[in-house]
Amino acid sequence: MPKVSDAHLAARRQQILDAARACFLHNGFHATSMNDVVREAGLSIGAVYRYFPSKNDLIMALAEQVIGQIMAGFDEIVATEPPLPLQDAVGRAVELAAPHTGPDGALRIAVQVWSEALRDPALAEFVHGVYTRLRARMVALAAAAVARGDLPAGSDPEAVGSVLFALLPGYALQRILIGVPDPATYRAGLESLFATAARP
Repeated sequence: MPKVSDAHLAARRQQILDAARACFLHNGFHATSMNDVVREAGLSIGAVYRYFPSKNDLIMALAEQVIGQIMAGFDEIVATEPPLPLQDAVGRAVELAAPHTGPDGALRIAVQVWSEALRDPALAEFVHGVYTRLRARMVALAAAAVARGDLPAGSDPEAVGSVLFALLPGYALQRILIGVPDPATYRAGLESLFATAARP
């Protein structure tokens, strides 16, 4: 029997993840069964279970993929040289997040992951690790802003980073739950807040 290529295996795995994502976006984690994913993928039960023995395995793999995509964007923002001013960095993060808040958006899956993490210890550990790293990136941005003089001397990067981190899920939840604001409106609000904070 000819050996199945790694590319074929990866494509089949992605086919299953795409099917799971569609099911989870439509019905949520708990109302979706493995049979639903099998039907959506158009594969045999055995083929799906060969890659993902349980729905929890599917959820974890999808969470890693979705959050990995978002983290890659934040890594690019943090790595920009010279470092971006804080309001530009957060504004760019908002623009990055906006497309992921639509009906098929990755952040809609992320919201379900947050909820599921409250009851699944393995997923909770994963989420804790990912968001700890993301928060650390915000702290690094704050530290760079203090060093440049963009923030008052003596500002605590940990404190500022915590607030910056909170701005991003807040934006995503507003977009998902009530459809607003658009990135330009949110960015204008950020600019007003930063301008006020910069006054002596």
